[in-house]
Amino acid sequence: MSIGFGIFLIALGAILTYALNVEVSWADLDTIGIILMIAGALVTILGIILVLRRRSAVSETRTGYDANGNRITRRSSDVDPL
Repeated sequence: MSIGFGIFLIALGAILTYALNVEVSWADLDTIGIILMIAGALVTILGIILVLRRRSAVSETRTGYDANGNRITRRSSDVDPL
């Protein structure tokens, strides 16, 4: 979702900067567009980093009982082979 929102911010900033030739007295639309494009690039990069980080670890928990009836829990964490 953050990747899509970042692309949306980049597109909105580009529209404000390059496509509109409107002047308003209370704001500079070119500056706002550049700010939105920078923010969109940052959000997109952070979204990609979070997606890659989420796929980097696989954890597994197994619970069983030994011959004496004692409960045994094994936890392991590995790096995802993808």
